[in-house]
Amino acid sequence: MQDAPSSCPIPRWQLLKQELTNVGPEEFDRLRAAAAPGTVLDVRNEQEFADYHLPEARNLNYLGEGFLEEIEALDPQRTYLVYCRSGRRSVRACTLMKNAGLKNLVHLDGGINAYDR
Repeated sequence: MQDAPSSCPIPRWQLLKQELTNVGPEEFDRLRAAAAPGTVLDVRNEQEFADYHLPEARNLNYLGEGFLEEIEALDPQRTYLVYCRSGRRSVRACTLMKNAGLKNLVHLDGGINAYDR
């Protein structure tokens, strides 16, 4: 009998993340300071957003019923800065956004958990 491989396969969300522009909190804040209104997107649920969110952020719930319609209404020429709590939902949200024709996306690596609050 052969031993099982010692390493686990890379989770799908980490593979998807490799296709994104990922930045840390310092760079995200620099970009956020210059961002157009409505282009900083928090993809957590409404309660998480109400509890805490970055200034100027707009809530588009990745798990909400209207998420696909909301991203289809976004301007594909704009740059969007996208975050969630830990970075997993925002990776998936960015992937859907890319598939919808939005190419100028900046992902907060590690989500808002990456900030020292």
